[in-house]
Amino acid sequence: MLAEADRCVACGLCLPQCPTYRITMSEADSPRGRIALMSGVASGRIPMNECFALHIDRCLTCRACEAVCPNHVAYGSLINDARTMLAESPSPLLKNESIIRKSWSRVLIENELIAKPNRFDTLRSFLHFYQGSGLQKLLRKYNLLGKTKLALLEAQLPDVDTLRFAPNEKNSIKSWRTIYPATGKVHGEVGLFLGCVARITDTTTLNATIFTLNCLGYTVHVPLTQTCCGAIHQHGGDKRTAAYLAKQNAAAFNELNNLQVIITTASGCGTQLTEHCSDLSVKVIDINEFLVTAEGWERLTVAPLPYKVAVHDPCTLRNVLRGEKHPYTLLKLIPGAHVVPLPGNDQCCGAAGTYFLDQPEMSRTLLNDKIAALSNSGAQYLATSNLGCAMYIASALRGTEPKIKSMHPVTLLARQISMRP
Repeated sequence: MLAEADRCVACGLCLPQCPTYRITMSEADSPRGRIALMSGVASGRIPMNECFALHIDRCLTCRACEAVCPNHVAYGSLINDARTMLAESPSPLLKNESIIRKSWSRVLIENELIAKPNRFDTLRSFLHFYQGSGLQKLLRKYNLLGKTKLALLEAQLPDVDTLRFAPNEKNSIKSWRTIYPATGKVHGEVGLFLGCVARITDTTTLNATIFTLNCLGYTVHVPLTQTCCGAIHQHGGDKRTAAYLAKQNAAAFNELNNLQVIITTASGCGTQLTEHCSDLSVKVIDINEFLVTAEGWERLTVAPLPYKVAVHDPCTLRNVLRGEKHPYTLLKLIPGAHVVPLPGNDQCCGAAGTYFLDQPEMSRTLLNDKIAALSNSGAQYLATSNLGCAMYIASALRGTEPKIKSMHPVTLLARQISMRP
């Protein structure tokens, strides 16, 4: 840690890019300031105390600082190392629950549910009942969950879709198939990473991805032994669990032969797999990037959509994967669509994994900026390529701008696609 921290020359180019510094104007809440704190603790010059923990916990890990750093300091690795150090400290340094200090129930959910997707899949039926029975409406109407973190989490819950073969198909299925054959001439075989939360709350995007790839001539493989990408654990300082999940995912996909790539639909998952799952035998690629260079578009017809589409750039897609241009290219395949960037795309939306649960005030301030930008944009659609961002922004839109529809770019495109005769 000390060697990497010493590479920071304190030039300050990162300061205007940092969302927390912009709000607090505190040096300790800037990348430069946090690196100085980490260097001080690593060298023993300052103690690892509650003040240190607070400023480390307040970081969104948006990594906008990395994108402009002239010395290419690996800030993401530094903040993860600092959180691991804090998580492994003998006594908790923060009094309240945080990213690095979790309640027993959070630890149980992350390690025994999220990290074990077969168990997580059982939630789908429960959530269908919860939403279909009117129980959700009752809880929300009378605010029965109060101001708890469970209430914050429940507010993000979208309408849970079912598994189906095409965006407009009515028939649903009970579980994922291991293989979805290409339609017509085969151009290749790809693996699809489902993610943990997405396999419950974002089956719409996963369905649309499979449908689009099949129409283009790609056979899609879905290994059922894949698991969570480990980002939640990594950012919370639990490197051991994150490494275990990386090995499990590598084993799941490496069993498959002839894969060209492994496709992710959430840029947060894509970032984690790209940076921390080195044992994978093939490249991990975001669905937007794959589709813009894919073969087979000549066999498809894309119906017009004469509406304005505002594109939100997730931090991981922009600052780490550097693939922010691809959603725009993809959406411009839709005739008539007026595709524009959402103003303020250089700033985080505030979701940042579980950040919205642990730093709700800071998170809400950032979210309000996004909603204001959307309200003033005149857009009918919001397209974003990371599930956490999508759920967080959509939860606010339901109360303020219900006419704006939020979805993944591939979902919007899939709805307009049909096979040519």
